Amino acid sequence: MPIPEDVTGEEIDKDVRQELQSLPKTLAEDVAKNLVMVARLIDEDPERAYAYSRIALRLASRVAAVREAAGFAAYATQKYAEALAEFRAARRMTGTVELWPLMADCERGLGRPEKALDMAGAPEVQKLDKAGQVEMRLVAAGARRDMGQLDAAIVTLQSSELASNSVQPWTARLRYAYADALLAAGREGEAREWFAKAVEADRDGSTDASDRLAELDGVEFMDALVEDEDEAAPLDGAVDSRDEQDEQDEQDARDDDKD
Repeated sequence: MPIPEDVTGEEIDKDVRQELQSLPKTLAEDVAKNLVMVARLIDEDPERAYAYSRIALRLASRVAAVREAAGFAAYATQKYAEALAEFRAARRMTGTVELWPLMADCERGLGRPEKALDMAGAPEVQKLDKAGQVEMRLVAAGARRDMGQLDAAIVTLQSSELASNSVQPWTARLRYAYADALLAAGREGEAREWFAKAVEADRDGSTDASDRLAELDGVEFMDALVEDEDEAAPLDGAVDSRDEQDEQDEQDARDDDKD
């Protein structure tokens, strides 16, 4: 696949660049460029990101960063079995637990919520940083919902992180998940309160909390184009009417001249 001329491979993180030093220079550059494309496209065009990740994987399957990137790209395209395999490979190579919540969520994607819950209770979770533990809590709550256990999902999300007034990178998503679970359980008033709190914390628009809040408040968004067309229709009719009247006046004038 083509690589844009502005991509040099130097854009990747220092740690990844260091991993690639085990490869011949030219090969390392090619892998780096493909990894840059994965990172650049994974949000806006995950299918293309996935294609670039497969190239990098073919070139350097023994590099942990490549396996991890391939996992993220597969995850973004909902290829959960493939993502899980890549995340496991990356974990074996690095020995870290950072990917544990994503691995658990892949189990959910594969229709195995019970396995995800088992992972949520594993010792590895205690080794995660705060962000990772919150992510694991979100996955566990999602697994509970997959199993139809709404009340358990709500309880799972109740935590010191949820109750905190400080805004962290995970705050908006945690509040949103809690609001959504409350709404699913029929607790609309509480859900509205937590969607509003999610909006307050969602500084980069990572959720659609504002839209969900508007729906609960009964706000309807109409298509501006449809509105314009509806407004334009009477005007068009008025012009037609004026044209017809002008033609009638001219005909009347001609008739008067003949008389």
